[in-house]
Amino acid sequence: MILGGFLFMSVSAGGTFAWLFSKIFQQTTHGLSLLCGGFLIGLLTLDILPNALQVYPPFGILLGVLIGYLLFRVLHNLSHPTNAKTPSLYLLTIALLLHTIPLSMTIGNVLGDSTFGVAITTSTILHHLPEGFALTTALLAQGKKIWSLLLIFISLSICFSVFIWIGHYVNLLDKVQGILMGVSIGLIALTSISEFILPNGRALTIRSFLTYILMGYLLSWLFHLIV
Repeated sequence: MILGGFLFMSVSAGGTFAWLFSKIFQQTTHGLSLLCGGFLIGLLTLDILPNALQVYPPFGILLGVLIGYLLFRVLHNLSHPTNAKTPSLYLLTIALLLHTIPLSMTIGNVLGDSTFGVAITTSTILHHLPEGFALTTALLAQGKKIWSLLLIFISLSICFSVFIWIGHYVNLLDKVQGILMGVSIGLIALTSISEFILPNGRALTIRSFLTYILMGYLLSWLFHLIV
């Protein structure tokens, strides 16, 4: 639970940065949605996908992406029963929860190694800073209450702690972890494009559209350099 508390502080720090960013630049709802979409694309291409391809079998990741696509179609229909155009914060939350599982189980497997365990734990907790930024940006774009975000952050922290404990006793096969990571990648990619980018393309000029996406991508790149 201590590690879960550290993760909660990490996503909260990322969320605080997103809130300050939105206040300083006074972003519109469409702008925040595009910013979040660009940020998620950067998170995928700069961090999650390259790391996943280095650690997990490519076939497992590809199978997971396919499953992620099918899961996205089901969740998308459930979260938008009236064809609403509001981006779903909960689709993104599910994707990030799935993304947390293989990482936390890896930490559970190396808890006995004090040197490596501390290094990978620190890296993983810092890794969740941009996830806090993405979730908060999505929440601000939807105008939801802050308690929704707190519940999501707490859920991420509990999921992180539980699967660290499971990983300490159960050695999940790399193929299974790769599939879970692929599902997460598929959900994040489809959510960023279908929920945050495409629905807002017609509301702004092409210049503004590209500017917000590029700004989000550059912010993700900055997080990548820092973390």
